[in-house]
Amino acid sequence: MIAIIDYGMGNLRSVQKGLERVGFETVVTRDVSQIQAARGVVLPGVGAFSACMENLAKFGLVEPIREIVRQKKPFLGICLGFQLLFSESEEFGQQKGLDLFSGRVVGFHADQDLKVPHMGWNRIEKQQDSPFLDGISNGDFVYFVHSFYVVPQDNGIIATTTEYGRLFVSSVATERLFACQFHPEKSQELGLRILANFGRFVQNN
Repeated sequence: MIAIIDYGMGNLRSVQKGLERVGFETVVTRDVSQIQAARGVVLPGVGAFSACMENLAKFGLVEPIREIVRQKKPFLGICLGFQLLFSESEEFGQQKGLDLFSGRVVGFHADQDLKVPHMGWNRIEKQQDSPFLDGISNGDFVYFVHSFYVVPQDNGIIATTTEYGRLFVSSVATERLFACQFHPEKSQELGLRILANFGRFVQNN
């Protein structure tokens, strides 16, 4: 069973449908015992960084998420669920994140050539091999909707980068965690492949 964390914000059903389409059983929940019992955990997210952190705190999910990642349970973070893993964000002033990875979330700056938010299809370039990226090639297109991006302190966790006005980190990976700025559930067949990679990793670990 894969638990998709419900903290009142995010594209929960589309993530659930994507995982179920590639053959994996899921539950959308904010029940801590259910999340802890799951074999894998997904943290999606859409909205403002501070509001998401407030909701995680309101539902008593901050420490359980930290513990799940520290225990190295298979974990997938998507979009804002990726950004929340870092120390802080500059969105609406300095906001504290889950601080599971050292680094900051910073904003794109709009100009004549750069529209914000960054919305639509863009290429990813792999910076490391990862089971979560099996079958994914340099230059493959995925779907983005975001105005902020992460700047990790540890370049060793960077899984993919993307060019949009500047080179930014579009995903990170560790031994048992994958988190991405793009939306796999909106990225058609390639995105389904990433969700399937995560599901198989959960099954096998």
